[in-house]
Amino acid sequence: MGGSSAPAPPPVPSQPQRRAARPGSTDFLSDRATAALIRRTLCARQLGSADRDRGTPAPIEDLLPPLTSRNDVDLQLYALISIVIRDFVQTWYAKITPDETFVAEVIQITAHCTRALEQRLRKVDLESLLFDELPELLDAHIRAYRAAKNPPVRPPIEANPHDVYHSLFPLPALSPVPRPDDSESIRAQAENERTYRQLLTQGLLAILLPTEDLENPCLTALVGEILSELVIGNLVANKISEPWLIWEGLIILTRLAHKGGAVEPSSLPPPRMDAPPGPGRNSLSQACPRRSWSLHHLFWSIVQWGFLAVHSIRFIIGSVMLSRSLSPRPKSVAHHMGSNDHSHAKESYDPPTSLETQRGPAKVPIAEFYIWSCVANLLELDVRMPWLTGALSMGRWAAMRGPGRLAGLNGGLDRLLSHYIHVHILDPAHLPPLLRSIRAAIFPNNAPGAPGLTAPSSEEELASLRRRCAKAFWALMPKGVGRLYYGSSTWPWFNIPVSSSSEASTSVRFGPFVNGGNSSSNTDRDVSNAAEEGTSDHAPVPPGDEPPPIGERGAYSPPHVTRKPRPAAGRTGEQSAETSRNRSSHNSDSAAAPCHNDDDGDEERILYEIETGIIDVFSDAYCNKHLMYGILELILVRLMPELAEKGVIELLEERLN
Repeated sequence: MGGSSAPAPPPVPSQPQRRAARPGSTDFLSDRATAALIRRTLCARQLGSADRDRGTPAPIEDLLPPLTSRNDVDLQLYALISIVIRDFVQTWYAKITPDETFVAEVIQITAHCTRALEQRLRKVDLESLLFDELPELLDAHIRAYRAAKNPPVRPPIEANPHDVYHSLFPLPALSPVPRPDDSESIRAQAENERTYRQLLTQGLLAILLPTEDLENPCLTALVGEILSELVIGNLVANKISEPWLIWEGLIILTRLAHKGGAVEPSSLPPPRMDAPPGPGRNSLSQACPRRSWSLHHLFWSIVQWGFLAVHSIRFIIGSVMLSRSLSPRPKSVAHHMGSNDHSHAKESYDPPTSLETQRGPAKVPIAEFYIWSCVANLLELDVRMPWLTGALSMGRWAAMRGPGRLAGLNGGLDRLLSHYIHVHILDPAHLPPLLRSIRAAIFPNNAPGAPGLTAPSSEEELASLRRRCAKAFWALMPKGVGRLYYGSSTWPWFNIPVSSSSEASTSVRFGPFVNGGNSSSNTDRDVSNAAEEGTSDHAPVPPGDEPPPIGERGAYSPPHVTRKPRPAAGRTGEQSAETSRNRSSHNSDSAAAPCHNDDDGDEERILYEIETGIIDVFSDAYCNKHLMYGILELILVRLMPELAEKGVIELLEERLN
């Protein structure tokens, strides 16, 4: 009998099956796991014992009121609402009262507000909002930040960058400018910001809430506090305005631009180590070998250019045929301004005034949207390549004012661009994946635990994040175009050598905005000094290879490219003989090493240019708050124009009386 009871424990293999049935940590974003989360949090009161025992539970749309007109969007929105209610509301509300109807009331109010917002969203010109008005705010932020960072004053006069920025991009909620040594200014600014958030929330509730809910002061106070402090204050002011989070967002956007993250910016190959110079080898006078053009390469180049030409012709013909069948762009629902002049000739730092915000944007061609000038300003196109800026402006003017007015309002090109924007960008099918990605970033594993994006804990980690963001932008550019744009190389068939000493020196910015200077007039002097220091630090210069004087170098050499110094007149034959001996004494592998050194130093300088030119405009949290609050206010005013026409007290009196 004792032997028959030995094989008794067979339930061991059943436990892994039970664990495997649960959704894993990587499966929390699936529709099944999302629906289970919503049922546990929001539908526990509605699900009876029969529903729990049933194998196929009722769908979410049958248990909860619709938030929008799309079920896939409702699923992702309800998932976010479930996490917020479970982890931020029920944790303290359950200690006050065991009433379970509170969750149902919150859901009903939320559904009423979201449906009203969707109806208002259908009346908003999303084209103008996303590609004209929001880029206008970003362009104003970029100009104000660069003007604040590089003020025209000279020592001993000092200008606080925050004061300069706040005067160029004013926002009453962020005044007075907080100073680290003045606790009173910090307290006053925090109080003004809190009051501003409450005013925004009260105006939002006065427009969207039903009248019977608006008359409940307890409900309005509770919902208003959640929106003003938890959503706007915690998310917008303390999270999105932080530089590290903006840089992480830019890295994610560049990943998406690589067609689903096929290229990982963080997985770029590490820089190659510099080869030690051999005896008698001069790294400054060693030029990279010319590119060998064989018949095989020439044939495949012709084939590639032929394919490109055929596809371009097909695309142009298809676009022309499609543009003829497209209907005109819909008229904007917002009131037009008195003048249709939307020219960018007037460069202003000021964001849109309250009168412009109230009247709404004028209907303008897509070619005149601020998105183009904003991108050009972010890339410093007007300073790095002013000839290209002029050529593009002339081409745009010819397309808008020339024969046929192709890029004019409701022209062929204007209708075609509008069609592609609505099909590829404003498609509602892109919203559920976006909401899913936001939930995964903010609430990993459907919990507010350790977030997927964590703030850097040291200055070294912050600098590493800046460099990763710069590498992400550099990986997005075609290398030939990027090197040509940042002035590090010429056309490949010219093969003009570039000095590696100046390229490897990244202690000074070669672009139009010097990193630490107060005036742009010091750029040439700083570049020259950096070139001299880099030459003395990286490679010994022979007696005949001293760089020319500063005046001659500034007159004949561009600030972005430092050409090889010419040998002195008395040492021409000696240099030629020495160069020929050096070339004959090294094999092809050792001759290619200086090219790698030049490429590495060149890439380091370009990454530094991207850091100080593009990444740096988001490196101040106080300045970023101006931009984020401006974006939030603009979106709310476009959705609810009553906020720009009446005050909060007036709106409440109209609803309650």
